[in-house]
Amino acid sequence: MPLLYDSAQAWLGARDKRVLFFGMSGLGKTHMANLLRGSGDWFHYSIDYRIGTAYMGEHIADNLKRQAMTVPFLAELLRTDSIFIGSNITFDNLAPLASYLGKPGNPEAGGLPFAEYMRRQDLHRRAEINALLDTPHFINRARDLYGYENFICDTGGSICEVVNPANPGDEVLRTLSTNTLMVWIEGSEDHTEELIRRFVKAPKPMYYAPDRMRKLWDDFKRETGVDAADIVPDEFMRFAYRRAIHDRAPLYSEMARNWGVRVSASDVQTVRDASDVTQMIAEALERQGQTA
Repeated sequence: MPLLYDSAQAWLGARDKRVLFFGMSGLGKTHMANLLRGSGDWFHYSIDYRIGTAYMGEHIADNLKRQAMTVPFLAELLRTDSIFIGSNITFDNLAPLASYLGKPGNPEAGGLPFAEYMRRQDLHRRAEINALLDTPHFINRARDLYGYENFICDTGGSICEVVNPANPGDEVLRTLSTNTLMVWIEGSEDHTEELIRRFVKAPKPMYYAPDRMRKLWDDFKRETGVDAADIVPDEFMRFAYRRAIHDRAPLYSEMARNWGVRVSASDVQTVRDASDVTQMIAEALERQGQTA
């Protein structure tokens, strides 16, 4: 697909710069979005924030209320509309969304039955697709309502789970590439090991494509010999993450090859302001032009 900006010169000279970052969580997407937003000239659209507010907010709030209803004192206050319970999700704190997604496994260890876990995963899939397709609306909204010409879309690590980068007719990728320059933050093996180390220390809920998740679940049961009802949720999530982080790399690579450009996570670590980010993208476009 042709890029929104076909050269470094086109990018640097554009009055309205529109860019989207994708890649594994923890490699710098939100860091760069914050640098751009902090300059005062960019509108920051967070896909995860949009998911957690517009599309999953009611589910998250109901889950919190369900927990509160197990406490008689809070239950009576809720029944009489005497208290309000909701999530305080922000760009930098997505814990309410993660807590709703949960982890499958033994309920006594904080796990969800697998069927319920997959139901919530499906809700997230639909929410993520909708939030990604909302990007053109927010580009227009940022310009018409707030006067921002420059736009940054900060995606979640699971974007590769809801698109088909090999399909030139993929609705989500066509929409995103038509309206933004898609930039992959590519990590090295060292970065991969560091992400795994962090995840092993503190496993968190994630979204995976349904076929991938079912295979991971079946593989874990077969390899460990543990019944579904006895699976420790964090042990499964560590297993799933180690597999997924390697499975996602070729999907991200194909997205960059067919729909955008790439920058290295090492270069991302060196940027200090919006000007650095803009120049790094220009250099990525220049490299792409040299290899085309």
